Amino acid sequence: MANPLPPSILTQNAAAQLAQILTPPVSSENLGKALRLLAKWRSHVLLNTIVKRDGVTVQTGPFAGMIYRNAASEGAGATRLLGCYETSLAPIIAKIVAGQYRQVIDVGCAEGYYAVGLARLMPYAQIIARDANPAALALCARLAADNGVADRVTCAGKMSYDDFAACKSGKTVVICDIEGGEVDLLDPAKATGLLQADILVETHDCMTAGLSDLIAARFAASHHIERIDRLLDPAALPNWMEQLSDLDRLLALWEWRTGPTPWLWMTRKEAL
Repeated sequence: MANPLPPSILTQNAAAQLAQILTPPVSSENLGKALRLLAKWRSHVLLNTIVKRDGVTVQTGPFAGMIYRNAASEGAGATRLLGCYETSLAPIIAKIVAGQYRQVIDVGCAEGYYAVGLARLMPYAQIIARDANPAALALCARLAADNGVADRVTCAGKMSYDDFAACKSGKTVVICDIEGGEVDLLDPAKATGLLQADILVETHDCMTAGLSDLIAARFAASHHIERIDRLLDPAALPNWMEQLSDLDRLLALWEWRTGPTPWLWMTRKEAL
């Protein structure tokens, strides 16, 4: 019998972390951490399997056909490659593409999934990709180059209130996902340029209770507001995943969220 292959670095690291988490005394909290660690490990294994079997092209959803060889800088990669990442936003993405925006400002662009995906679908638009993490910006720039849109995707650092003045230069949509930082940044009293833009923002209620209501209240006078909650799309699973366990199929759709992160789609009521 052939010798079994040694465990991968991914598996070795997960095992080491698991042993540390489960050092006695074991508690319910530690078991919860262990469960999440093992789920993330399995999610990585599934992503590697998808790449091996199907390659690095997004399979379904609004960004189908996008080359995506980047590792996600935050969150699950499998759902991005399958094309069902944040699947409840698909109708909003369609509205953005149909909206003929001349400028997209992606705040918290991470590795560029939305910035590059929209650049491919909106050849008439300039994309401004902003992130405080230099490593994420490097990944975003690489993804733009992979997909032939580097000339229209400008990568830059952290967004300030004054930077939103760019919204006044033409029809603009702002996409914002900054892990709770929206409570400070998306303030139209301090960033008046936001009043000139339509805004799609992920509100991290799992970090700050009531955050979505707070953001909505700030823009209630100037914008129409639609709330979008989480949704899973098993239709995005490739046929070969029928052979996997129910748990693996569920983990392929898992986005690593710890709680509610509703999105707000806020469109201007009138030109201000």
